[in-house]
Amino acid sequence: MKLYGVVGWKNAGKTTLVERLVAEIAGRGFSVSTVKRAHHMVDVDQQGTDSWRHRQAGAREVVLASATRYAIMHELRDEAEPALETLLGQMAPVDIVIAEGFKRGTHPKIEVRRADTAGPLLAATDPAVRAIASDTAQPDAGRPVLDVNDIAAIADFILAETGLAATATATTKAEGRA
Repeated sequence: MKLYGVVGWKNAGKTTLVERLVAEIAGRGFSVSTVKRAHHMVDVDQQGTDSWRHRQAGAREVVLASATRYAIMHELRDEAEPALETLLGQMAPVDIVIAEGFKRGTHPKIEVRRADTAGPLLAATDPAVRAIASDTAQPDAGRPVLDVNDIAAIADFILAETGLAATATATTKAEGRA
C-alpha cells in the first residue's frame, strides 16, 4: 500500500485537489483510499442517535453498519491521537492512500499553494514535500511546480513517485492496450 500526502495551509485547496486526484487515479484502475487529518473536534455521528448514545454510555468502539457502508467510531478517551502509520494499519489494503493534512509526517507529499495562500512555503523546510501544486509561479520552491488544475499531470507525478506508474504500464502492456 503506497502513501502520498497533500498538504498546505488552510483554504489552499487541499480537499478539492484530493477529491480530483481520487477520481483521476481511481479512473485509471487503481484502488484508492483517503485519510484526512482534522484540526478540530470532529464527530461523524449525530447527537441523540442510537450509536451516539452507545458512545456516550462508554463504548470504546461503535460500528454503524448498513447495506451500503459501515463506519467504525473509536473513542480515544484519554489515549493519545494515533499516528498516521497506526491509522493506515487499520485500513483495508489498496494500491494507494492519499493523506490530506498530516503535514508534519515524513511521507512524500505535494504542497498545495495558491496565490492568496497565507503561511510560509512548507517545502522550504520539509524535504518530504516533493512538489508544489500551484496556480502561480513558485520561483524559490526548489521542487517541481505543477499546475494545480492539471490533475492528470499531478496524478502522473504521484504514480511515478510511488512506482505505481510502472505497474500501470506493465498491466496495460499485459492486457494488450499499449
